[in-house]
Amino acid sequence: MPEHALVIGEALVDVVRRPDGTHTAHAGGSPANVAFGLARLGRSVELLTTLGDDAYGTLVRAHVESSGAIVAATIAAPRTSVATATLDGHGVATYDFDLEWALPDDSTTIPDPVVVHTGSIAAVLEPGASAVERLVEAAKERATITYDPNVRPTLMGDRGKAETTIERLVALADVVKVSDEDLEWLFPTEDPTDAAQRWLALGPALVVVTLGSDGALAVCAGGMVSVPRVVVEVADTVGAGDSFMSGLIDGLWSAELLGGHRRDALRAIDLPQVTQILQRCARIAGITVSRSGANPPTRTELGES
Repeated sequence: MPEHALVIGEALVDVVRRPDGTHTAHAGGSPANVAFGLARLGRSVELLTTLGDDAYGTLVRAHVESSGAIVAATIAAPRTSVATATLDGHGVATYDFDLEWALPDDSTTIPDPVVVHTGSIAAVLEPGASAVERLVEAAKERATITYDPNVRPTLMGDRGKAETTIERLVALADVVKVSDEDLEWLFPTEDPTDAAQRWLALGPALVVVTLGSDGALAVCAGGMVSVPRVVVEVADTVGAGDSFMSGLIDGLWSAELLGGHRRDALRAIDLPQVTQILQRCARIAGITVSRSGANPPTRTELGES
């Protein structure tokens, strides 16, 4: 079996409401978007998630599988979750959620993925969050662990409790991607670079911070690098961070830095290599925001096949 990725987390329907009053429904959810983006880039990927046995569940499954990803869904929810994204005049989204998240204790997946990714709602919302952490801990010996907190303040509850949960997962992860907005909510008085350095000291080999219009930065054992954003006409920002995350995993995969047996090599990643990967991530995110919804590019669109 070729190397493959496992993504654990929520899949839902994004209802996008625009300033002119129109709205559309797209399959979404941060982990589902990451799985979709990885498959678009030609990677073998499985999504472990929860769906309702309803029309929205059918929509989500069909969308994710259209990319080539495998959906290992646990049909347990009374309905498929919905996130309503309301866009402002600049295309920036704010979210409201109607969701449930759970995974059974006997959740099984394709064995021995080279990378396991999780984050967002699935990693903090019980009862599913405990199962996510259990699966990540079980996979860590053989797989690279990647994590994106993708903070949703309306669902996180107490900031202190959310910080404890998130930093426990940061310590388990090899690679963390976080936005400056996430860090601002978690640590209002701390500079994003300082927060990234502090998280690096918890255990990851690489911490990446996306900075919106200011691009992105990364810290690792070799130091810090930053890259500018790719300037495009923005349709909306839905899925931008998730496509960046897919690109980050894919870039490390192409560099042969994923897998438990490559953990030392990942820790020794050099700054030119990090820069090259981040520049490509910025291109991927730029294409995504230039069109409506979470619609990341294929490898062909990137001119790589």
